[in-house]
Amino acid sequence: MTAALSDMSFDIQPGEVHAIVGENGAGKSTLIKIMTGVHQPDSGEVVVQGQTVTISSTEEAQRHGIAAIYQEPMVFPDLDVAENIYISHKGLGALMNWRKLYADAAGQIAKLGVTLDVRRAASGLTLAEQQTVEIARALSLNVRVLIMDEPTASLSAHEVDKLMAVVAALKAQGVGIIYISHRLEEIFRVADRVTVMRDGKHISTRPIAEVTQGKMVADMVGRAIDKFAMKTAANDHGGEILSVSGLARDGVFRNVNFNLHKGEVLCFAGLIGSRRTDVGLALFGVEPATAGEIKIDGAPRRIHTPQQAMEQGIAYVSEDRRKLGLAMTMPIFANASLPSLRKFLKAFGLIDGDAERRMAEGYRDQLSIKSPDVLIDVGKLSGGNQQKVMLAKWLETRPRILVFDEPTRGIDVGAKTEVHNIIRKLAADGVAVIVISSDLPEVLALADRVLVMREGQQMGIFDIAQASQEKIMALATGQTEAAS
Repeated sequence: MTAALSDMSFDIQPGEVHAIVGENGAGKSTLIKIMTGVHQPDSGEVVVQGQTVTISSTEEAQRHGIAAIYQEPMVFPDLDVAENIYISHKGLGALMNWRKLYADAAGQIAKLGVTLDVRRAASGLTLAEQQTVEIARALSLNVRVLIMDEPTASLSAHEVDKLMAVVAALKAQGVGIIYISHRLEEIFRVADRVTVMRDGKHISTRPIAEVTQGKMVADMVGRAIDKFAMKTAANDHGGEILSVSGLARDGVFRNVNFNLHKGEVLCFAGLIGSRRTDVGLALFGVEPATAGEIKIDGAPRRIHTPQQAMEQGIAYVSEDRRKLGLAMTMPIFANASLPSLRKFLKAFGLIDGDAERRMAEGYRDQLSIKSPDVLIDVGKLSGGNQQKVMLAKWLETRPRILVFDEPTRGIDVGAKTEVHNIIRKLAADGVAVIVISSDLPEVLALADRVLVMREGQQMGIFDIAQASQEKIMALATGQTEAAS
């Protein structure tokens, strides 16, 4: 049995931002769960304000002033935003002062610089809005130590700026912040110290002034990784495969127009609330368009269900692994075969389990999924490895059009390189790729063309040679419009 964490020492000071970095599977999540009472250590001790304590539950952690925001938002869908923010507080019930509750919740949301109706049901929130609720919930507690596990994984640059302001305010109030992120540029922006973990062990702890990105990456993965360069010219591509005209869904987005060619990478950029994901869901039939036309190979196609989309060779890699991506209680091999299960049927409708496992093992090696075997439940994997399993299941369908929604959300720097290379190879093999991403360097590294949306409206579409972070952000924030 492999130890998830071994002889790990770590400390956090009041008013300090201490970053923890490492590849998926390095032990970061296990460390967090020990500090928050989800897991109990086999050895060692936890010391809070000079006193050795036993943190046996999340409630115990909260009593010690420790709260966490996890990579995967955990909201109660049947409650509204305000109730979710204050769910951990005593006194929430029939005799609650609801007017005060909603006012206080609005105040917490306002601290984040986000517009969100606190009376809105959580079931209708996007992933990014769920993350906002999680952050507000943690801030509503009188925390002394706030653990942020990939807090910006769902946020675009504009929202990241607002979150950084919140982090600075908490730091000034003496709150110690443990900041975990795969976005290394954020580490240099926010951290006072950096601890690197690898394979469940402490590798190094340094003041940020003594850290370089190259050294950090070398400590994380044991090898150097080049930074992604901006793509300066579009790839050669084949004929048009997809054409979208006047696509709309009532009250969500309107008048979206673009075409897509074989071997092309088209990136959708925009801020939270721009409705990029909703366009992707319409293309895959999860939430069908109510107007407009989708043509594939020049012929109009009806796509009102995911099955119809799959029949047209469309695959959709969701940003929400738990809701739309994976069956967490099923093993890796079963998840990888789900969309293409018919391939593995034998006589009398029996499933060829050996063939399933061989297929999954092939993707485990190809995508560097960190798991000793493919019989392990997906829910036991780290977030980045879950993302790779979701990618494997759609690659097995041999798609002609592949929609990636935040393909590297929550993935470490080494895995991000691998995913980018997979996307490039798919395009080189003639697959038409749509990438929906909040990571502007990622957009500029992958795109042949960039489509920018704002509040459900297409603001512009242009070739990569014309693109820049400044131009994309100008369109995304409504400062200007560009012709298609």
